[in-house]
Amino acid sequence: MFDKWSSYAPLPLRLILGFGFLFHGVFKFGSGHDGFVGMLTGIGVPAPGLMAYVVGLVETLGGLALIVGAFVALVSLPLIINMLVAIFTVHLPAGFNFMNMTGMGPDGPQFGMPGYEVPLLYAAGLATLALMGAGALSVDEMRKGKSAGGDT
Repeated sequence: MFDKWSSYAPLPLRLILGFGFLFHGVFKFGSGHDGFVGMLTGIGVPAPGLMAYVVGLVETLGGLALIVGAFVALVSLPLIINMLVAIFTVHLPAGFNFMNMTGMGPDGPQFGMPGYEVPLLYAAGLATLALMGAGALSVDEMRKGKSAGGDT
């Protein structure tokens, strides 16, 4: 029974990772651009204004590619690198836990920088997709079918 549906296994992973990257990438071009440039400046990234656009472009185009399942193994590499850079330059000092509670205020819990749990999950999901392929309902699968069937 599961063999029939196993080619659909990458689909939910592709969609959630794709929408996550698309959301964060588009944000870096819009209202979040100045804040992201400031954060890159604060951690010493060279040419932070340019790099903010590069990261935004990688995340936006990579997210779209994941959603449609196009060149998934290829786009996974820069996105994994993106997540590793985020882990080692931003999230590592906060520890593993995504929810980094720093104290209690009058309005409830106060949170600091999230730990590296979520970027690590993103990287693991991307590695999984790169190794297993985009699966059913993907451009990669359609391209594979055309090349195997031969266009005449």
